[in-house]
Amino acid sequence: MNTTISNPTINASIKHSGAELFSLKNNQNKEYIWEGNPDFWGKHSPILFPIIGTLKNNTYTINEKEYQLPRHGFARDMDFQLVDKTENSAVFSLKSDAETLKKYPFEFELQLIYTLKETSLDIEYKVINKNQTKMPFSIGAHPAIALAENFENYAIEFEKEEVLKYYILEHDLISNKTEVLETSDNLIPLNYQLFENDALIFKSLESNSLTILENSKPYIKVDFEDFPSLGIWTKEKAPFVCIEPWLGYSDTSENSGDLFEKEGILVLDANQTFHSKFSITLL
Repeated sequence: MNTTISNPTINASIKHSGAELFSLKNNQNKEYIWEGNPDFWGKHSPILFPIIGTLKNNTYTINEKEYQLPRHGFARDMDFQLVDKTENSAVFSLKSDAETLKKYPFEFELQLIYTLKETSLDIEYKVINKNQTKMPFSIGAHPAIALAENFENYAIEFEKEEVLKYYILEHDLISNKTEVLETSDNLIPLNYQLFENDALIFKSLESNSLTILENSKPYIKVDFEDFPSLGIWTKEKAPFVCIEPWLGYSDTSENSGDLFEKEGILVLDANQTFHSKFSITLL
């Protein structure tokens, strides 16, 4: 099942499975979200919850009891309920159940709120802790931006001039090894060699937004002020790039396994609600 929202300039379509955005078009019918061809990557824009990336041995502990979670958690593979819709907005909800409690022993509600404003799509996450205890979690986005031209015709321009230090993944975990992206005028020309070792993972950035340029012209902008961390990723020869605002990231090899001690984890107090939002603007 899918839901489409629209305004005079853009429209967006969201699957109820995973509350996953799979289409974002302008009023000339130009598509900006990756089509999900499984030959490269069969997803479009999955939600990452209640973890981001990979746990050491895919395992974590709460109160010394072991649990297992797959890479990026389970929300992206679950059916959400459409709980509210207007012409230009839609709200999707996922609530904990007997199955989620086996993997993640917390009662929660996760809402995804999609809202169109002129040429922008706002994507808001709302996490509600329904427990009488603190709840650890991460949440993040993984939208794949479709690139119709040759990959090398694109560049990423960061909002601020800064040292772009990223962390190297080893066996899907974050190592202590870092490298710095060379930039010219805040620009990173895209090429597949950048991603030979999987995603570029920035634990922290000064920039709150970036712009993808197509043939030196602004193509799409992603604003992520609420998200301190960022992943950028593609696959060899794939015609997309993922711009991934994150609150959290993979385990480090030194991780203790206790989810409350995980680097980058958020902890939500009992009966509290967490909000974060990012936006994609067509230029």
